[in-house]
Amino acid sequence: MALVSASAQAAALNGEGWRQVAELALALVLSAAIGMEREIRQKNAGLRTHTLVGVGAALFMLISKYGFTDVLEPRLIVLDPSRVAAQIVTGVGFLGAGIIFVRRDAVRGLTTAASIWVTAAIGSASGAGLPVLAALATGIYFIVALAFPVLTRRLPRSATAISALRVTYPDGRGILRAVIAETTSRGFAIDDMATEPISQLPGSPGADTRRVQVTLHVHGRHPVTELAAALSELPEVHAVLATDANAIDE
Repeated sequence: MALVSASAQAAALNGEGWRQVAELALALVLSAAIGMEREIRQKNAGLRTHTLVGVGAALFMLISKYGFTDVLEPRLIVLDPSRVAAQIVTGVGFLGAGIIFVRRDAVRGLTTAASIWVTAAIGSASGAGLPVLAALATGIYFIVALAFPVLTRRLPRSATAISALRVTYPDGRGILRAVIAETTSRGFAIDDMATEPISQLPGSPGADTRRVQVTLHVHGRHPVTELAAALSELPEVHAVLATDANAIDE
C-alpha cells in the first residue's frame, strides 16, 4: 500500500495522475457539448473543431502547470503558468478570425468564432483545476446560444438591418417590375439586386419555361417575412425565400 501511495503521489507531482486525466476528460465532455450544438446548426466549426480546441487548451494548461517540474530549481528556475494561458488566448484568436467572413456588407461567423474562444476558455479552466467555473461557463454558453435568439427576435427591428430575398419566377413576363413595386410600396429600400438563370432538368414540370432567380438585399422597419408572403402571392411567382437579419444565427 505504501508503494502504491508513493507512486500515485509521484505521478500527481509529474502531472500524469488520475486528477489530470479527469480534468482532460472534463474538457472533452464540455467542449464536445458546445461542438454538438454547433454541429446541429450545421456550422463550419462543429463537433470535432470545438472538441479539439477545448481538449488542446486543457492540455496546454496541464503542460504549463506540471510539464516543467523536472527542471524547476528553488531560487534559480521559476515557473509562471499564466504565460501559457495568455498564449492560448492569442492562438485561438487566429483560429476564430479564419471563420469570420464578410459578404455584401453582412458579417457571418461571429457567433461561431466566439464559441471557439469560449470553448478554449472552458478547456483552460478544466485544465487549471476549476471544474465549477468550467461547467458554469458551459451552461452560460447554452443560455446565450439557445435563449438569446428568442429574445433578440422580440426586440425592435433596426431600419438599417439588411435582409435577403430570393424570388423565382419565369423570365420575360415583366414580373421583376411587380416585385420591385411591391417591395418599395411596403416601405423597404433595395440595397442590392442580382439575377441569375435557373437550370432545370429535361422533362421536369415547366422545363420548357426559362426561370430566373433574383436576389434582393433590402432593409426596412417591418419584418421581411411579411414582404415575402406578399411577394409569394404575386401572379406567376414560383418561390420566395427570405432571410431575416434578426433571425440569422452566425
